[in-house]
Amino acid sequence: MGTVIDSHFLALTAIVTVFPSFFHSLSLSLSLSLSLSLFLYMHYPYSFSSITFILQIGYQFLFFIITALLKFDKLTDFAGSTNFIIIAVLTLLVKGSWYFRQIILSLFVVLWGLRLGLFLLFRILQWGEDRRFDQMRDNLGKLAIFWTFQAVWVWTVSLPVSVVNASNRNPFLQPQDVIGWIFWALGFILEGAADHQKLRFKQSPQNRGKWCDSGLWKYSRHPNYFGEGPEWLVIIGPIFLTLLLLFVSGIPLLEDSSDNKFGNVDGYRIYKQRTSPLIPLPPSIYRNLPLWFKTTFLFELPLYSRKLSQEGLDWCRTSSGESRDPQKID
Repeated sequence: MGTVIDSHFLALTAIVTVFPSFFHSLSLSLSLSLSLSLFLYMHYPYSFSSITFILQIGYQFLFFIITALLKFDKLTDFAGSTNFIIIAVLTLLVKGSWYFRQIILSLFVVLWGLRLGLFLLFRILQWGEDRRFDQMRDNLGKLAIFWTFQAVWVWTVSLPVSVVNASNRNPFLQPQDVIGWIFWALGFILEGAADHQKLRFKQSPQNRGKWCDSGLWKYSRHPNYFGEGPEWLVIIGPIFLTLLLLFVSGIPLLEDSSDNKFGNVDGYRIYKQRTSPLIPLPPSIYRNLPLWFKTTFLFELPLYSRKLSQEGLDWCRTSSGESRDPQKID
């Protein structure tokens, strides 16, 4: 793995060396967006949302150019995660109020962004490629749409933090503040634990070609996304984030990928039948719930099985009536 990571950093070094003027222009565009943001704040102090929008557009545009010209997509998630940090820290510093609630919320964003950004960067450097971009690398239009959507995602989810940091109000702490911080801590731990468990599972040679169904992944097909909800619940009503994860770039893409890879494996179908897509529940309880209840309250949407063949849905019962090895691939 060290050789893989070293080769990637050597490639980055070569790129910077061969294309100095290219990176100079990218740095210039980011500097201009930052300068414009500060100028707007100095002259129009109530336009904080516009300032952060201009800044994050410049930041995302920088990485979009790298991806488009060099077909290097290993920094995509890192760019998204670190953009949250930049917005939170910059709005806190520029306003300079340093109210306790502003500091705590900004700290939450920094901790979340650092953990997730470094984890995703380490993972992609280890795996070598991001399969989401297989259909985008040679299609500038699709790539531009993806990066535009990521820019909107960053700005929208960061907007409440920007508003809090721009505020002159400093109300006394309430019990709901402490409750919210506890929820954030629990979500942070849950998301980190789920990511770590799946990474360890994938790193084991004996799990090659298998899906993760141990630890938290035994009770939810996407426990990391479930943990992310309470984190942003403290900072923003998770409406936008929930819609994104449920219907756009979160669960649907991962479900499609798993269905394409394991859809013909009987054990995988059993796993999907007995495991909640998002909210962790014991498999013995979830599998016996009626379908209408799963769909309505637990987000078991037909969207998540659109790539799954409808043939052979006997859930892996053999002629003798016994279940086969759920992780065995014929």
